[in-house]
Amino acid sequence: MTAESFKQRYFSLHSRLYRVAFAILKNEDDAADVLQDAYCKLWDSREQLHTVGHPEAFCITMVKRLCLDLLRSPKSAQKSTVEDALIIDDQTPGEVLEQKEMLGRVRMLMQRLPEKQRRVLELRGYADCSLEEIERIMGETAANVRVLLSRARNTLRMKITN
Repeated sequence: MTAESFKQRYFSLHSRLYRVAFAILKNEDDAADVLQDAYCKLWDSREQLHTVGHPEAFCITMVKRLCLDLLRSPKSAQKSTVEDALIIDDQTPGEVLEQKEMLGRVRMLMQRLPEKQRRVLELRGYADCSLEEIERIMGETAANVRVLLSRARNTLRMKITN
C-alpha cells in the first residue's frame, strides 16, 4: 500500500475515530494518543491491510481496544473516573450520589441488553455515529438499525422507571 492510498483510505476516518476514542476516554489528550498509536500500528501493518474487508469497522475496533488497554493501565487508574467528572460544585452530596447511582444503573442495564441492541445504542450514544454509519459498521439494514435502537431505548426506559 502506498503512502497516498493509505492516507486516502485511513486518514478520512480520523474524526470518526477521534469521537470514538473521546467517547470512551473522556479526555482529549488520551484520545489523541490512542489515535496516534492506532495510525502507527496501521502504518506498520500497511502491507497486510489489503485483506481488511471493512476498514472503518476494523479501525473502530482497533481504537476501542486501544482505549480499553489504556483504561486498564495503571496510569489510567490515577485519573478521575467518569463519575467524578460529573460532580459539579453546586450539587448537593445527595444529588451527586443520586447521579452516580443512576449512571451505574444505566451501565448495568445496558450490559443486560441483547448484543446488537447494546452495540447500536453505544454507537449512537457514545460514538455519536449516524444511522447510516451504524448500518455500515454492523452490516444491518436501515430499518433494522432503527428497530434495534428503538427497542434498546424502550427497554432501558422501562427498566429505569421500574
